[in-house]
Amino acid sequence: MTINRRTFIGSTAAILAIGSIAGGASAEDGDTIPLEKLMKPAGPPDRSLGAADAKITLIEYASPTCPHCAKFHVETYPELKRTYVEAGQVRLVVRPFVRNVPDAVVFLLAYASAETAYFDLIEAFFKTQEQWSTSETPKTALEKIAFQHGFTQESFDAALKDQAGFDALEAARDQAMKEFHLTGTPTFYINGKHRTGALSLEELATEFEPLLRA
Repeated sequence: MTINRRTFIGSTAAILAIGSIAGGASAEDGDTIPLEKLMKPAGPPDRSLGAADAKITLIEYASPTCPHCAKFHVETYPELKRTYVEAGQVRLVVRPFVRNVPDAVVFLLAYASAETAYFDLIEAFFKTQEQWSTSETPKTALEKIAFQHGFTQESFDAALKDQAGFDALEAARDQAMKEFHLTGTPTFYINGKHRTGALSLEELATEFEPLLRA
């Protein structure tokens, strides 16, 4: 799938079409990838929450149009942040897995925002996913949310014109598929251990506690 800003600006009818994802090897729950390999991302630089020296690094590959990702971010993320991230036990990294143009737009806006606002903006789009993802005018719906978080028309349009940013998002997705064998979202790596699906806090705690006791 090749994405570019013309696709978004020129065709609202096709904007929510899911891009094809190439087949190939796929990872299974429990598979492990060395953390040092995972921490060499292609594409945009990582944005993270939590202590750099936390015992656990939790990497999430997310798609803003994925309902399972939205479920995780609405139901699990707030308590994950309070219980583990703010306590210095978990460092959370959220990376893009772009399946379509709206996914790319959300992450372009997030990366164009201040580093401290990255997670707030992503969370805002997940909380309002049903509104903008089903809108007949998705560009207008996305603009409305962006404007509520400090964007102007000028800065919104500038983010969409960043073709290098689009290319970086594609590089991140291609690396996830080819090197990490990721096929869907949300996908998590817990100190390198592969887990999929909208994990609950209880499921995450089961993975975290042995690592925190070690």
